[in-house]
Amino acid sequence: MTDLFTLEAEVRTDLGKGASRRLRHANKVPAILYGEGQEPVSLTLEHKNVFRAQQEEAFYSHVLTLNVAGKPVECLIKDMQRHPFKNIVMHMDFIRIDANHALHANVPVHFINEENVSKAGATIAHHVTEIAVTCLPKDLPEFIEVDLADLEVGQTLHLSDVTLPKGVTSDELEKGESHDQAVVTANAPKGNSDDDSEEATEEAPAAE
Repeated sequence: MTDLFTLEAEVRTDLGKGASRRLRHANKVPAILYGEGQEPVSLTLEHKNVFRAQQEEAFYSHVLTLNVAGKPVECLIKDMQRHPFKNIVMHMDFIRIDANHALHANVPVHFINEENVSKAGATIAHHVTEIAVTCLPKDLPEFIEVDLADLEVGQTLHLSDVTLPKGVTSDELEKGESHDQAVVTANAPKGNSDDDSEEATEEAPAAE
């Protein structure tokens, strides 16, 4: 999978909508690279390489390497535009990173051991699919694992309950306790409460 995180890029000087349209017809993807106080650079990438890489979840939270005119540049993908109904990547935005500077990224969440809660009859409600974090590039995780093995029916896990990797902090929690978002809830099964059973008994007609 490592090769998916390294993409060859060419610097392009022919700009504008018409130029981008011609690139797409030639199976190329127009892109831009910016950040770290440097001037933005317009780029061109091979569509087949981009399309293969973007199918991997880790592509969106992994430090990527763009070989720009033979010079490697570490970056993150910040935006990707896709065709509304064709399997075509229309445009990509990359942001440069510095190994010594903290970065902000959205990291996907993987929920494990859900079957333990489901066996108890609960319905799992996922409130988030990714967590915004800050860390150095070397500490950026491909995903954050949330273990539901001990989650009880009716219980909600919040951001403060999630164990983040060393060197990684939650952007929301840094704003204060009021930003301790719900992550996942084990909802009790409907119609199975004791109150429902008692109510049904009271409403049942007496036998003659």
